[in-house]
Amino acid sequence: MQRISIVIGVIAIVFFAGCEGGISKEKMASGKKVYQARCQSCHMNEGGGVPGMNAPLRGSQYVAGDKEKLISIVLQGSSAFGNDPSRHYQNTMPSQAVLTDEQIADVLTYVRNSFSNKGTAISPDDVKTAREKKK
Repeated sequence: MQRISIVIGVIAIVFFAGCEGGISKEKMASGKKVYQARCQSCHMNEGGGVPGMNAPLRGSQYVAGDKEKLISIVLQGSSAFGNDPSRHYQNTMPSQAVLTDEQIADVLTYVRNSFSNKGTAISPDDVKTAREKKK
C-alpha cells in the first residue's frame, strides 16, 4: 500500500512540475503570444492600459470576475459593456472573435494569471459555449 502512495505522489509531482497553480506553462506561453500580438499595444506590456484611453487589466473586476462576461468582452469588444456609464475610455476595443476558442482561452487564462491577477483557467469549451450563446 505504501508503494502505491509513493507512486501516486511521484506522478503528481511530475504532472504539476510543468504547471503553475494547475495551469500549464504551455497554456501560459501560448496566451502570452496572443496577448503580445493582439492586446499589448492597447493594454500595455504590464497590463496597466492607458488612463482615459484603454482599460487596465491589472486588478480589473472584469478580469477577475465572471468568465462568461470576460469571454463576451473579447468576442464583442467594447460593445459588450452596452451603455455602462462607469466605462469611459476614448478607445473602443474591437471584437477579437476571429481568434480560435483555444487562442481566446489561452490569452484570457494568461491575463487572469498575470499583472498581479490570480484566477482560474478558461477552457476552449468555456469559449465555445459563450460563442454559441451570442449567435
